[in-house]
Amino acid sequence: MGLPVVTIVGRPNVGKSSLLNALAGEMISIVEPTAGVTRDRVSTFIGRPAPGGEGERYFELVDTGGYGIVDSDELSAHIEGQIFQAIEAADLIVFMVDIRDGLTLLDEKIAQLLRRGNLDVIGVAHKADSAKMFPTAGEFTRLGFGEFLCVSAENNLNKSVLLDRIFERLADKESGAPPEPVMKIAMVGKRNAGKSSMVNAIAGVERVIVSEVPGTTRDSVDVRIEKDGKTLIVIDTAGVRKRGKMADSIEFYSSVRVFRSIQRADVVWFLVDATVPLSQVDKKLARQIAEEYRACIIVVNKWDLAKDIAATGDYEDYLTAKLPVLKYAPIAFTTATAGKNVQAVLDLSAELFKQANLRVGTGRLNKAFETIRNERSGAKRTKTTWPRVYYATQIATNPVTILMFVNNPKLFDENYLRYVANRLQTLLPVAEVPIRLFVRSHRSEGSKRKARAARR
Repeated sequence: MGLPVVTIVGRPNVGKSSLLNALAGEMISIVEPTAGVTRDRVSTFIGRPAPGGEGERYFELVDTGGYGIVDSDELSAHIEGQIFQAIEAADLIVFMVDIRDGLTLLDEKIAQLLRRGNLDVIGVAHKADSAKMFPTAGEFTRLGFGEFLCVSAENNLNKSVLLDRIFERLADKESGAPPEPVMKIAMVGKRNAGKSSMVNAIAGVERVIVSEVPGTTRDSVDVRIEKDGKTLIVIDTAGVRKRGKMADSIEFYSSVRVFRSIQRADVVWFLVDATVPLSQVDKKLARQIAEEYRACIIVVNKWDLAKDIAATGDYEDYLTAKLPVLKYAPIAFTTATAGKNVQAVLDLSAELFKQANLRVGTGRLNKAFETIRNERSGAKRTKTTWPRVYYATQIATNPVTILMFVNNPKLFDENYLRYVANRLQTLLPVAEVPIRLFVRSHRSEGSKRKARAARR
């Protein structure tokens, strides 16, 4: 993309994620007192008006795991590998220390690492919550990067000063606005379904940590990928499990991030582990996707390990029976670790995105409703009245959202609305995406118009 990259580096629990969130002005990374929450590289774009008011300047800010962490899941080497990749890609390093702890041996080890790379570094003494603490930052000059800027993410102290220094150091770098993504794809599923492997298969590099350890991914990580000259955002999310089995608040926040990722995705890849039966967690995730009316592909992963046990057709029937709320979602069979069928699922995602953003002409839409009215299948009626749609109009896309003006909204119960949505999927070129329907009384609209006319 050509944008300059600024990487935050430091030992565990110095507040790297807090600083990223403060500079971004929103919650990007999970912040917890527990050391080692961040494992993958988490990034966001920071922008401000360019001097002279000509456009804006941007840089990519990258949060990394704590260097030297002794990880409880024995992922320290993986975390360190992510840190080294982030350092290698950086145009500028923000080296963070904790002013309350003073200079530590691990700070000195990180400083040696950065000096060996001959890197451009801004030193930041974090958790300096008041000016009284500033003099104690003097000891950090021994690390060889000049005076450390005293900053408090919690109190927004010297945040603007740090941003000024970063933009000054990047003055000779191209920094226009990043390209807008054409599509956001969220990877969701229970733990160990292969979500991170799938992200890496799409990216073509090890962008996120992959491990056999359940719960490796803790945060939702946006990975920007360039494909055929277009920008995609692929969101890697934490594996979900039953709330009663969540070990700590980190897992709870992770599950909240998964739900948010579903909401902001254009297409959801719902990963199912072919080697284990569907669980209550799978069914709950399916309901969440359906309730948000998200375009979705059920991605059966690890199919290389299960293909001799069941045929694809039988497995499709099994999924349809177990996940009826996602009956509209196409099913794909993949092996993420080998990259098998991944490109085909990407192509299918583009097709679903196109369907979800379709604008149906009013004439075509009302012709479809005329067909449904003539069928009257599944309709509930009073003693004398059938449900009737006088006319309909599309009011939104992604999801395709239709407002119907009807004779009696009470006749349009959940079952009949489901029937209408299913028929519209058949009659319109939106067979594989959900349709959201709203009803409004045609009579009340007429009454309102008469009332407005009388007031005039």
